[in-house]
Amino acid sequence: MDFELTAEQQDIQKAARDFAEGEFDKALVLELELSHKFPWEIWGKACKLGFVGMDFPEEYGGQGYGIVESALVFEEFCRKGAGVGMSVAGSTFGSRIILHHGSEEQKRKYLTPLTKGEAISAGAFTEPDRGSDITYLATNAVRHGGEYVINGTKTFITNAGIAKFAVVLCQTDLEAKPGYRGQSTIIVEMDREGVEATELEKMGWKTSATVQLSFTNVRVPEGNLVGQENQGFYQSLKFLNEYRAIVGAIAVGVAQGAFDRALDYAKEREAFGRKISEFQAIQHKLAEMATKIEAARLLTYKAAWNIDRKGIDPKLCSMAKWYSARVAVEVADEAIEILGGHGYMTENEVERFYRDARALELVEGTREIQKNAIAKILLGKLK
Repeated sequence: MDFELTAEQQDIQKAARDFAEGEFDKALVLELELSHKFPWEIWGKACKLGFVGMDFPEEYGGQGYGIVESALVFEEFCRKGAGVGMSVAGSTFGSRIILHHGSEEQKRKYLTPLTKGEAISAGAFTEPDRGSDITYLATNAVRHGGEYVINGTKTFITNAGIAKFAVVLCQTDLEAKPGYRGQSTIIVEMDREGVEATELEKMGWKTSATVQLSFTNVRVPEGNLVGQENQGFYQSLKFLNEYRAIVGAIAVGVAQGAFDRALDYAKEREAFGRKISEFQAIQHKLAEMATKIEAARLLTYKAAWNIDRKGIDPKLCSMAKWYSARVAVEVADEAIEILGGHGYMTENEVERFYRDARALELVEGTREIQKNAIAKILLGKLK
């Protein structure tokens, strides 16, 4: 693997950095955080400049780039403002299932508005009583008169309160053994009768709505089925593995942002007659933080590069997601320690970086889920 970005990739990275520097105003980001508002204006501008869905093909409004380029963009966004960057990055969540498995009509209808800044998507997989276990679902979709009738509940669904549509994982074969063999993904517009969204309060990532979705006799056309019936579990696994590389990049950005602020503070803050950056304890913290970030970045880039060049490597994707998210939490925690009491104050950002980083260890599967996935692959190779 070539560990140097191409000139074009460096240009994309710089463009994303310049955009974040210009648009992620500190006071605005804090206002959005405190008011729990989605960054509509920033998102709209990012779409207009091609930063959202840039790895979608051009015929659907994308730039035709790869996962690496999207990773570079979202890393820069989250470095400047964790929650806002995460919200912009997640605005197309779930839609890659349509990109990979949907019909041409579905792709043009649902993907193009995402890149134009006309719609936001959601992906609904998790259920209240199942958590990370999606091998069996209580949410079911039954065929009836050319339609699917959907009943059930999904929880921890990012964007669902503001999304135009969600890709919902449903049980379509109620007799399938094991259950995951009878699952399908179905596009559900959020304004359909019987869809109810209840926003959930959470610790961090305040600029993104997380909701519980209830479906009561929700009717959608059979044409909203994505790909083949009863292939939804496998479609979802592919999507989640791929998106874990993106989450890894988001986490690297969050970690770098927290580190930047801690480094600046250490260079300026004086205690006991000298800059605190002169104390060996602080120096060691900074050295360890920088090393962890660089390791997470290289692992994430490798996972993304592999997707673009060779295809998804589930082991690499899980490694990148788990390790980078852990690093983001650890670095943000140390940043608070370096700033001391000031780090605990919302206005100094690192407190927010910590709370936002903690969410990254939970989305797309907890670190335990990632370790299970990695171990299964390793043990399989040993047999």
